Amino acid sequence: MKRSPAMKHQRGYSLLEVIVAFALLAVALTLLLGSLSGGSRQVHNADLRTRAVLHAQSLLAVSGIESPLQEGRQQGQWEDGRHRWELQVAPFRGPRSSNVQPSATVATDPQLAELSLQVRWGEGEGEQLQWRTLRLLPPATGAAR
Repeated sequence: MKRSPAMKHQRGYSLLEVIVAFALLAVALTLLLGSLSGGSRQVHNADLRTRAVLHAQSLLAVSGIESPLQEGRQQGQWEDGRHRWELQVAPFRGPRSSNVQPSATVATDPQLAELSLQVRWGEGEGEQLQWRTLRLLPPATGAAR
């Protein structure tokens, strides 16, 4: 059987060329999917961190408003335990507080309280945030003036 002249000049892709093209396509798709999954992981982490910040802002905003601040620790959780928080309230001890004589402060003077809030949403070091702020406590009531 003789080949026609048109068949002699037709060329297709060799098997080697097809295999190389598929290998390049596989490498490109692997890189693309890897970057997409890394991006979705970063979006998820940013969502968790944003939720922690919003919950913490809400908690700090109502601290001392809904109920009076009391020295000590409080704990709780949000979103069915996904975010855990711990709030510590202590008297503020500034850099000059060691120089102040105990008799120099009057019981009716307003005092500062230091609030330290820690929010965790995982076990890793990067899965926690901490805030420290000061609140003015009202003067003690019932004291003689």
